[in-house]
Amino acid sequence: MIEVNQLTKRYGRTTAVNNLTFTVRPGRVTGFLGPNGAGKSTTLRMILGLNQPTSGSVTVLGHRFRDHPRGLRHIGGLLDAGDVHGGRSARAHLAVLARSNAIPSARVEEVLREVGLAEAARRRVGGFSLGMKQRLGIAAALLGDPPVLLFDEPLNGLDPEGVLWVRGLFRRLAREGRTVLVSSHMMREMENTADQLVVIGRGELIADEPLAEFAARGTRLSVTVRTPDAGVLTGLLTAEGAVVRPDGEGGLSVAGLDAARIGELAFEHRILLRELATRTASLEEAFMELTADSVEYLAGDPR
Repeated sequence: MIEVNQLTKRYGRTTAVNNLTFTVRPGRVTGFLGPNGAGKSTTLRMILGLNQPTSGSVTVLGHRFRDHPRGLRHIGGLLDAGDVHGGRSARAHLAVLARSNAIPSARVEEVLREVGLAEAARRRVGGFSLGMKQRLGIAAALLGDPPVLLFDEPLNGLDPEGVLWVRGLFRRLAREGRTVLVSSHMMREMENTADQLVVIGRGELIADEPLAEFAARGTRLSVTVRTPDAGVLTGLLTAEGAVVRPDGEGGLSVAGLDAARIGELAFEHRILLRELATRTASLEEAFMELTADSVEYLAGDPR
């Protein structure tokens, strides 16, 4: 379990994290989300003991990381896949970590096989692709077989097969009763992987709740309609104040009217409907809506 309590980090006059409190529990994948500059990486670094909080506390399994004697057997983390010695082989990189954390050397070969790098074990890391470096970083996080794991943008550079593999890995780790915290900008993958979400903006907590509840907080509802009389129905719906757009799949996306009223209009004008379905906001839409006031840099912003 990770417990963050009133955590604050300031750099001079800049407050990166402000009075942040949340708990990451075992047995589930927790997504850690927020716009750029929200304080996610700073928070992860404080959890790992790499940065010292200005105030507040963070503990892992009841201990601060620096006070716990087991190192990578206590918590594994991937913060920057590129932060490795390019002249070392993948095997040598992991062997150094194993020796310094009193981890049996046989574990190096196990994690190389697990992440799919067994055939590249002797290659220098400097020649690795970004996806291969991500796999090596995940291997390093798994090396001590820890009960707590943190991953910062672990999907960057991975091909579709790699993304599916990582998704299954995180779910398996959670099923084993481990605490898994994943920071990612890939909302669709979080939607497919995470059980719980912790969302922050400008260093402050926005939400700490199950993924389904967070997505349901998005207010942008629309109705999908399919009909052979799309032109006639569009005119009727527009006259009622609705906004009607093609949905890209041969149907209509209607905002501003609920499904019941659309069905009534179609019935009154004898229009055949082949589909009438309410569509709730996706995780990405809910995230964009609920963090809009926390975005520091907006594309097209004259500032």
